[in-house]
Amino acid sequence: MNDFGFEEVAEVRTVDVVVIGAGQAGLSAAFHLRRAGLEPDRDFVVLDHAPNPGGAWQFRWPSLTYGKVHGMHALPGMELTGADPSRPSSEVIGAYFDTYERTFDLRVHRPVDVTAVREGEGGRLRVETSEGVYATRALINATGTWDRPFWPRYPGQETFRGRQLHTAQYPGPEAFAGKRVLVVGGGASGTQHLMEIAEVAAGTTWVTRREPVYREGPFGEVEGRAAVALVEDRVRRGLPPQSVVSVTGLPLNDAIRAARARGILDRQPMFDRITPTGVAWDDGRTVDVDVILWATGFRAAIDHLAPLRLREPGGGIQVEGTRAVRDERVHLVGYGPSASTIGANRAGRAAVSDIRRLLDRDRVAAPTV
Repeated sequence: MNDFGFEEVAEVRTVDVVVIGAGQAGLSAAFHLRRAGLEPDRDFVVLDHAPNPGGAWQFRWPSLTYGKVHGMHALPGMELTGADPSRPSSEVIGAYFDTYERTFDLRVHRPVDVTAVREGEGGRLRVETSEGVYATRALINATGTWDRPFWPRYPGQETFRGRQLHTAQYPGPEAFAGKRVLVVGGGASGTQHLMEIAEVAAGTTWVTRREPVYREGPFGEVEGRAAVALVEDRVRRGLPPQSVVSVTGLPLNDAIRAARARGILDRQPMFDRITPTGVAWDDGRTVDVDVILWATGFRAAIDHLAPLRLREPGGGIQVEGTRAVRDERVHLVGYGPSASTIGANRAGRAAVSDIRRLLDRDRVAAPTV
């Protein structure tokens, strides 16, 4: 027997539900599965490829303290209280998730890599992993985006003699002391990186594809619903989802105002090519830099679902609620409109509610002996 009570010789382990990912969305789904009366390691299993609890938060840079986190919503059933705002968010949220998993006895398997999900036998899905194969009646995919950083390609990129890195590899501002740094990207991460790096760098340049849009005033429930609706519309049409942040704009807070006044957030249009020493525009302008930091976002980590052929011609997976339109057994949580922490909580609950109906229907339809 291994640590999870399975026979090592067993080729296929049979469960009702497999949850892939133990970030906010996956833990929310696991909580609601348990609340519905399903037992972990008997009726469902949670697989997470990360080494520790905390989802993608465990990989965040040390300078992203908990006090700088925008809109971290508590997991269902247990509030996060008394957190020190000066501690790194990776530590605070990692400890919170760890306590959560133990409190509700979710028994997350880690580190486990899921390599493929394909059609199995008897109407079940076959989930192929680094710890063996699962046969499941339903799947909750909660893999997020952190594992798929988006790197744009530009002419001359391979000739650059300096350092290139992505937000996913950002180590904090100290690594850029005395360097000339180009930050690419107009989202929240890009502006946060830029404002930190500007304090220690020899110089910074900021480029974005579009003019940044700043949002003044409060961002309440009405505004939030409108933003989520825009993202949801793309998912319903089978297009790759955009982040909720991409349609809300940048909050015009005191830090942003101060950075704009100092000229740190002096946005330049996107360059046309990369040179060995920096970047260049077709109008003849050039900038020499030592580092290019790509704060260009992430894509959904769903390549393991490719054998199921869920993608639409537009490139995304068409989803109704959380259910994949092409396969009712598959639910995506933390995908598109549910990518926010509060959205992930709601999506976990909705997916479990839908899956319970599927399981109940299958039990009624099963032949009696």
